[in-house]
Amino acid sequence: MAIFPQTRTAGPLLHRDSWTETRPVVRRLPSLRHIGPNWYASVMGTAIVASAGAALPVDVPGLRGACTVVWALSALLLAAVLAARAGHWLHHRDQARAHLLDPAVAPFYGCLSMALLAVGGATLTVGADVVGVRAALAVDVVLFVAGTVIGVVAAVVVPYLMVVRHRPAPGTASPVWLLPLVAPMVSASQGALLVPHVAAGQGREAQLLACYAMFGLSLLATLVVLPLVFSRLVHHGPLPLVLTPTLFLVLGPLGQSTTAVNQLADVAPGAVAGPYASAFGAFAVLYGVPVMGFALLWLALAAAMVVRATRDGMGFAMTWWAFTFPVGTCVTGAAGLARHTGLDALTWLAVALYVFLVAAWLAAGTRTVRGVVSGALTAAPGRPAAVTARTR
Repeated sequence: MAIFPQTRTAGPLLHRDSWTETRPVVRRLPSLRHIGPNWYASVMGTAIVASAGAALPVDVPGLRGACTVVWALSALLLAAVLAARAGHWLHHRDQARAHLLDPAVAPFYGCLSMALLAVGGATLTVGADVVGVRAALAVDVVLFVAGTVIGVVAAVVVPYLMVVRHRPAPGTASPVWLLPLVAPMVSASQGALLVPHVAAGQGREAQLLACYAMFGLSLLATLVVLPLVFSRLVHHGPLPLVLTPTLFLVLGPLGQSTTAVNQLADVAPGAVAGPYASAFGAFAVLYGVPVMGFALLWLALAAAMVVRATRDGMGFAMTWWAFTFPVGTCVTGAAGLARHTGLDALTWLAVALYVFLVAAWLAAGTRTVRGVVSGALTAAPGRPAAVTARTR
């Protein structure tokens, strides 16, 4: 607990009643001051390991049990980060407001939505083995509604702040700008899981089409921002070393949109008339295959940039969590395409991406735990520990 003196002057200095008062201001829980919304990325990255493992079109002994353990860990992480962020807003409101007005930090508010949605979806697909389908469905509904509302709000508020308050300079576009825009796409894919649980008729059809609307919202917004990101790379060179892993964030809307159209196609026959259901099934393949091809191209480009940054001395930072959730969406996207096409090549692509996902999750998770224990990741920006954020 630190005490900072604060000086206040009331009234003009020439008046006889002018006065100066020094009083203590208590700063509580200083370790929470620099816990920003980017910490939700660790929740997203953990939950997707469970969901993607359950979605794999192969039967691996013990995988389901391992995914259940990872789901439980993601639920605990969500509770811990929500508590930490609540403490941050309660005790450090000045810093919280500064984060919201910082163009480098504000986009991470989209991660709150995706963390809620990812854990909710994993609860229904994996956690139901532990808590039962009824309880898992109730949890998923609550987290889906909260995550969707927050995601849509973030998709509007963050771009609004970028225009009227942040005003980023030309050539500063970052893959981080995609975070609030991809959140509705996560709602689209996770909402598909709830379609069969909605009463048949108008309600079920509305749920399905609402998911397609969020798919379109996110996709078109991504098509606006992605050219800015590539233009920044071409005209201004590679990103700073610490931000290089964020190039993987571009995979998020690509893999998540492929996942969404495949999962929505699975549930369309019970929600809309036959011709539309068949069209949605065809659209899943006609859209998903080209987009997955572009995702693999971007994955190769981003990986090459990361190798280059590593050779230049890139150390660990929380941006390493960008290696997890976006890749996980490509796993579920490839698995969905394998399910609809029956191609073994797509099955093995999903397996290969999942192996990469697990390796990245273990690396980021281990370094994060060590960084929290050492205090490197919770120190104030500008201090040596926070600048390097190295934990090896």
